[in-house]
Amino acid sequence: MDHSTMDHGMQHVVAAAGGFDYGLAFMAGVLGSGHCLGMCGALVSGYFMKAGPSRSYLPYFVYQLARIFVYTLVGFAAAALGFVLVSSGVFGKVQSILQMFIGSVVIILALGILGLIPFQGSVRLLPMNLLRRGYAESRTKGPILGATIAGLLNGLMPCPLTFAMAVKATSATTIMEGGLLMLTFGSGTLPTMLFVSVAFGKMSAHFRGLMLKSAALIMIIMGCNTIYMGMSFYVAESFQHHNFIHDIKNEIDAVILFLEQMVEYYAGMIKNIQDR
Repeated sequence: MDHSTMDHGMQHVVAAAGGFDYGLAFMAGVLGSGHCLGMCGALVSGYFMKAGPSRSYLPYFVYQLARIFVYTLVGFAAAALGFVLVSSGVFGKVQSILQMFIGSVVIILALGILGLIPFQGSVRLLPMNLLRRGYAESRTKGPILGATIAGLLNGLMPCPLTFAMAVKATSATTIMEGGLLMLTFGSGTLPTMLFVSVAFGKMSAHFRGLMLKSAALIMIIMGCNTIYMGMSFYVAESFQHHNFIHDIKNEIDAVILFLEQMVEYYAGMIKNIQDR
């Protein structure tokens, strides 16, 4: 088999999977924003109420952009960590193994969010008492600087969904992709969080829970896609040594092909009905 042809084909697969993940990351952000509303809605509303009224909407934008900026930095750091793990030999310098492992961890974290396992992963980048103290002091720094500080601190708040997305970012092929993944996720949360002062209290806890579960399901899809990409890399790297991973990937490919054929069949059927 021609290695140049194989590498060229894998580049197309990686590019397609990257676009797939960005779309899912944005959807996870949109759906996860309901969870953000419950976790951080009171925090955001309380900040702007205690900071006093503002004649401009700029502090609201600055607050949310600062929060998303932190997400983006976390994405850069996570992707850099993944790169170090691969290049240092911790994973045998095989990115495919890292991707399959990361995909599995993302699925486990998503199952924890769904309550299907007694574990829900998150991480505190700073102690909560330090975050609360910084939040209180930020109100005295003026509308723009204060909103910037508060938004940065908000981005450091522990959140299982953000943590799961950051874990996914460690499997990015470049550091830039990791940052863009978290930026896309944060952008998905922007509409709800930007207008949180209007929306807060009008969305029931039950509906927020359903949105969070939907976001967790998307994370499971992203985890499965990451595992599949890892398998694709593994098969490409060890095509001369057939093992059970090759068999699993072949079965998955057969299922994907079947689903694509079913979609094409029903799409053609619907089109024929509409043309009559």
